[in-house]
Amino acid sequence: MSDAGTEAPRRTTTGKGPPMDHDILDQRTSEERDRDFLPGMGRPWLLPLYDVFSRLSGVRPVHERAAALADVAPGESVLDVGCGTANLSLAVLRAQPAARVTGLDPDGAALRVASRKAGRRRLALTLVQGFADRLPGADGSFDHVVSALALHHVPDGAREQFGREALRVLRPGGRVTIADFGSTGGDHGHGDHGHGHGQRRGRSAVAANPHTARNLEGGLLRLLADAGFTDAREVAHLDHRYGPLTFVQATRS
Repeated sequence: MSDAGTEAPRRTTTGKGPPMDHDILDQRTSEERDRDFLPGMGRPWLLPLYDVFSRLSGVRPVHERAAALADVAPGESVLDVGCGTANLSLAVLRAQPAARVTGLDPDGAALRVASRKAGRRRLALTLVQGFADRLPGADGSFDHVVSALALHHVPDGAREQFGREALRVLRPGGRVTIADFGSTGGDHGHGDHGHGHGQRRGRSAVAANPHTARNLEGGLLRLLADAGFTDAREVAHLDHRYGPLTFVQATRS
């Protein structure tokens, strides 16, 4: 997807700390500034509870697992799509402090929280306000595209465009790593198993939610394959109490 005809990113700041930690680049077009999106907690006023909920619900291991599977090398560039308050971005930087990480999200309030978190930790994190179907960066400009628990928020059409955009911004040999609610519909002989009523209830909840149901039965694998990735595969799974989680990867040939 070409950058031609789009507006240059606008820079906003919290006014605190080093510019790299706290500036937020606004790459939205004038039309996109009125575009709706689904916040991380479903309602904007719930944002202050997001990180507390994540800790209490055991989500941090999901981000750490995704970061480990991405296996970022020193100096490599990473784009975190749907970064929210930067939990996955920070997990990547904990695993590889020498990575160059950019977080993208449409929620300006969440990005301001991410900015403060990165600033407190004195971490260099680039933050961009924008949407998953128009990724920042020129063709072949990233070594990794990562995303955790975000793509089920992206509506149909934009999801498909995200897949094409991920392929575009990755360099040859670059890799996309996605963690989200979903399943492949096959045997999970290599993952982390859970059993009992809680897991069945979580699976039913994922199937009943139209946002997450699209990821079941290999939905994320089809998304990447349809975008042009030739080796989309599940590399891990987790039966979380809120539903099955799938970790998928693909490489740009």
